[in-house]
Amino acid sequence: MKLCRYGQPGQEKPGIVDADGAIRDLSGVIDDLSVATLAQALAADPASLPVVDGTPRYGVPIKGIGKIVAIGLNYRDHAIESGLPIPTEPMMFMKPLSSLSGPNDDVVLPRGSTHGDWEVELGVIIGKTCRYVAEDEALDKVAGYVLANDVSERFNQKQRGSQWSKGKGHDTFCPVGPWLVTPDEIGDAQDLDMHLDVNGARMQTGNTKTMIFDLKQLISYVSEYITLYPGDLLITGTPPGVGEGKKPESIFLKAGDVMELGIAGLGTQRQSVVEWRHLGEGSIA
Repeated sequence: MKLCRYGQPGQEKPGIVDADGAIRDLSGVIDDLSVATLAQALAADPASLPVVDGTPRYGVPIKGIGKIVAIGLNYRDHAIESGLPIPTEPMMFMKPLSSLSGPNDDVVLPRGSTHGDWEVELGVIIGKTCRYVAEDEALDKVAGYVLANDVSERFNQKQRGSQWSKGKGHDTFCPVGPWLVTPDEIGDAQDLDMHLDVNGARMQTGNTKTMIFDLKQLISYVSEYITLYPGDLLITGTPPGVGEGKKPESIFLKAGDVMELGIAGLGTQRQSVVEWRHLGEGSIA
C-alpha cells in the first residue's frame, strides 16, 4: 500500500494513494500517519474513503521520524567518482531532523553555497526496535520504503573539517516522499531502478542491487552502534552521477535549477533550487 501525508506544512493530513493514483483522505480513521497508526491505516478500505480534490502538496510521508541515519559511499562507482577508497564496512553519518522537507518543496541553498549536489537514495522507515539485529531478521523490522534526496553542500562537507553533517544537514537537504510504500507492495527492495535529472538532463542512473552493503547488512550493522526505533529513517547511499564527480568538470547546483528524481515503485520528486531565505520557526517533520 502507498501511504502519504498531504497539505500545507504543519497542517498535513494522512492519506492512502489508491490504484488510480488518487489520494484518499484517512483523517477520519487516524489523526496522522506514524508507525504507531500504520496498522489502522493499512486496515482501511481505500474505496470507502473520500477522494481528495485537486493536487495538494505532499509532505514528509510519515510523522514522528526520530532520527536520520545515512550511509555514505555505498555504491562502488560513486566511491570511485568521489576519489575515496571503497569502504570495507558501512560509512555512517547523521542528518538532522531540521533537514527534512516534502518531496516537491524548494531546496534552499545555504548562504554562500558554491558546491550544492544531489543524491537519489532509497530510504527505509524502521517499524520495530533494532538493537544488535541479525541480518536474517533485519528486513522483518522494516515498516516501509521511501524515496529520498540526500542533498549536499560539498565544500561544507569536505573542506570544513571531517564532520560531514556540516554539508549534509542544511534546512531542506532531506526531501522525503511522496509515499511510504509497504514492503509487500514494493517486492524486492534490492532490485529497484533509480534515476535523477537536473534541468532535464539525466545525471544518475542506478539500481539498488549494486549496493556494496545490502539492506539487511546495513540495518544489522547500524543496530550494533545506534539503536533504531520505530519511525527512524535510514537512507542507504547513492549510485554514481553526482555533480561533484562529473568529468571533465564538476557541476554544482545553483538557484533556478530543477532536480527530478525517482525510484521504481516509490514515486518521483521535483525540487526547484532557490537562494537562501529564512524558513521560519516551524518544523516540517
